[in-house]
Amino acid sequence: MIDSNLSGTQIFLISVIPVLFAIVLHEVAHGWAAYKLGDRTAMMLGRLSLNPAKHIDPVGTILVPLVLYMTVGFVFGWAKPVPIDWRNLSHPKRDTALVAIAGPAANLGMALFWVVVTAIALQLSTDFSVPLVNMAAVGIFINILLMVFNLIPIPPTDGGRIAVSLLPPHLATLLSKLERFGIVILLFLMLTGVLWKIIMPIIQTINHYLYALVGL
Repeated sequence: MIDSNLSGTQIFLISVIPVLFAIVLHEVAHGWAAYKLGDRTAMMLGRLSLNPAKHIDPVGTILVPLVLYMTVGFVFGWAKPVPIDWRNLSHPKRDTALVAIAGPAANLGMALFWVVVTAIALQLSTDFSVPLVNMAAVGIFINILLMVFNLIPIPPTDGGRIAVSLLPPHLATLLSKLERFGIVILLFLMLTGVLWKIIMPIIQTINHYLYALVGL
């Protein structure tokens, strides 16, 4: 768990690395899955890179989170989506779902990585132990948050794309029409607190089981 005695500046400093990699690896996972399923667009455009600069959206990654944090006290944003030409996928419905699930799966993998970091840090007796445990706590939380949030079945989230791929055609068409309003709907749910009431118990439950892996 994150030390409640940390200042805002300290929390910011220990959050930079886990947050950047949570966002970057999420997007790279989409591109890598698409590449494996036949679409080389992301690779040809250099987006299968771990360089954060290639994935930062000036508005979604910097401006929107900063304004929201300063005005309403929470952070919401997005990275530059990895370009995918869905026409190159051999089985469009199935492959769309596989590409979509790759992002949340990457976040789960990263959460498990930070669990391992926690286990190692707890065995250390150095000045870096406590900061490393706190950084790992941010890494676990932000990755589980991104995983759960992105599985919400409202397009354009990954969960929305998965639902559109799996639903019968008439229901998939209806759901896909929500995509142009999806961000507005999600922001409304966040601002009213409805979204957090739904997803926070899920996030807390997953966090509990992940920490149980290292005896916490």
